[in-house]
Amino acid sequence: MGIVFQTLLMPERRSVIFALKGVIAMSMALTLSMFLNLDRPYWALISAVFLQMRPESGLVIEKAIFQITGTLVGGLVGILILSQFIYYPYLAVGIVTLWLGLNSALSAMVRQTNFIYGFAMAGVTAEIVVLLVMVSPSTADSQAVFAVAQARVSEMIIGAICAGIVSHLFWPVKVKDGLQIQSRSVINQTLNYLVAELDPSGSHENRHQHIDAIMQTLSLVSDDSSAVAYEGPEGPGRSRAANQICHKVLSLLAVIQIFGRLQRRHTEMMTPAITELLDQFRKAFSKIAEADDFNDSYEQVRLLRKNISEVRPPEGSNHPFEIRMLKTGLELTADLAILLRAFRALEERDSTLLKAPSMHSHRDPLVGLVTGLRTSLYFLIGAFLWLNTGSPAALMIMILPVIFSIMLARLPLMILSVVLRRMLIGVLVAVPVAIFYALNLLAQSSGQLVLLLLVLAGPYFIGLLALSKRETLPYGLGFCIPFTILVRPSMDMSLAFSVDYTLSAAMAIFVGVIILYWLFQLIEGPSNQLLIRRLFKATTEDLAGLKNRENAEAWFNRRMEDRLLRLINYDQRSKTRVVTDLGLTGLNLGHVSIRLHSLCESIVGADLRAVDEWQSALAKAFMMATKGQFDEGFNNACVILNHELIRKVGKTSQTDMIQGMFQRVNLSLQRSAEVMAEEPN
Repeated sequence: MGIVFQTLLMPERRSVIFALKGVIAMSMALTLSMFLNLDRPYWALISAVFLQMRPESGLVIEKAIFQITGTLVGGLVGILILSQFIYYPYLAVGIVTLWLGLNSALSAMVRQTNFIYGFAMAGVTAEIVVLLVMVSPSTADSQAVFAVAQARVSEMIIGAICAGIVSHLFWPVKVKDGLQIQSRSVINQTLNYLVAELDPSGSHENRHQHIDAIMQTLSLVSDDSSAVAYEGPEGPGRSRAANQICHKVLSLLAVIQIFGRLQRRHTEMMTPAITELLDQFRKAFSKIAEADDFNDSYEQVRLLRKNISEVRPPEGSNHPFEIRMLKTGLELTADLAILLRAFRALEERDSTLLKAPSMHSHRDPLVGLVTGLRTSLYFLIGAFLWLNTGSPAALMIMILPVIFSIMLARLPLMILSVVLRRMLIGVLVAVPVAIFYALNLLAQSSGQLVLLLLVLAGPYFIGLLALSKRETLPYGLGFCIPFTILVRPSMDMSLAFSVDYTLSAAMAIFVGVIILYWLFQLIEGPSNQLLIRRLFKATTEDLAGLKNRENAEAWFNRRMEDRLLRLINYDQRSKTRVVTDLGLTGLNLGHVSIRLHSLCESIVGADLRAVDEWQSALAKAFMMATKGQFDEGFNNACVILNHELIRKVGKTSQTDMIQGMFQRVNLSLQRSAEVMAEEPN
């Protein structure tokens, strides 16, 4: 609570601006809704509140687009349901339940908050349209259905448009500014990790702390990369630059694993040339991280590449593994150079490298099924209470908590419990403020719009101050939306001053959030162990089909980023962090196989059947390693492919390099299997 009081009593300048913009947007939305004579203008206020949670222009525009799209789809679905089942209320409720479950399940298949919000709007708008018509079945006809749908859609769209206009015109905050900060941070974190990975005295815990920080920041960069595309003509270029940063950070994480694990676990293979290579890396990575601008950093990378190219094995040495490691070092510097250029492209357009696609959310149908089931069950509980009590206030049980059940489903249970408890505190504060302050003053202000806005500005300003910070956001959300529903601002406030309705609606919202809390406790979803197995299975399937993909490196990276983040989240309480290590091994194996395909094509100029068999054997070996088993069949596939290449082109430096790759991959798989065998749980 100390953070709450500090935010409210000693707000930062950023928080004050955020609250002022929110009050302006909500005032515009309310005024326009009243001007258009919409019967429930407070829904426009709720729409504007939801768009204020991230004030950056690109994010507001993106969320507004998804909100408007979701609202239109939901309105059309609501009309369709009522056109067929208006005289069959129980069937209509059943169809709405299925529609909510479908949207909730689909929302679990995406990661960006704005995408999730779009699905929530599609589900809840249809729900609102159906329920508000069914409240008065005696007057329900096609005209009433269309009028309710048109009003609800109009109110939501007005709120979204007003929030977007205010975000763009008043103290605009750009996504690109935050994206540049996050990108610089993730690049520095990556460079520091590269140093830590190559530090012979570094600890396992320290390395994983670096990995955790990198993946969390990388997730922020990935999430914001889509929104920056809406910020002017340079936006799409910046979006692709951010995607390129994500791809190259993952590529660096994949490659550096080779050197770090080599020097820690296979010191017998550390030749003088490889030792010199790692020394060059340690010195260069530290200098690049300390450089003040792009030119200095890029010059350090060029110097590093030049120095590595001059490293040669001893005269007469033909060690395949050593040759491969030197080649891998050059590939690492190439990825680092592109990473730095992508960062510069956030400021200066550089179309030569902006081809990377956006990151791909891991889609687990099992998680979607559980999420959809939870939302559907909650709605049915609310519908049962409403149908048996007949109270209009009971509708609140079925609306707001449904939105929260979709929006909060991705949070870990521990964090989710804290968020819901803080929202309940916000609801408890909203009730007395609504009854003793707002309604008491507004009951006599019928028709006086200016007075209405002035009275509401104070509570909304305080609530928006709480919304401005991540730590206090649940308090603000729990206050602003229930306060709006309890006050129900309109031109004729005398109708809104009903203590009975206000207390009933407050009780309904409070009970709804409590029911939602216990549903999350009772229906947690699949266990972490099962989810981890499914993530490894998905990685195995990608490894098996990697050879036939165009732009394979980008395709594999975009699918692995979200998986790695999930594995880290599931694995953070573990001391050994074997799950994270195995996820990084899967990332590395994908990159190794991509380089192998490229080498084989350069040698023989055509596909080899042995390469396809080798790729299948690699995927199978990885899956067995996740179960603590080592597959000897993979080694046989390596031998067969090596013999096939030598038979076609003879023994060359390239075939020696491929043999070195086989040796290194076998070591990684064997080590992973041994570690997993020691961690049966």
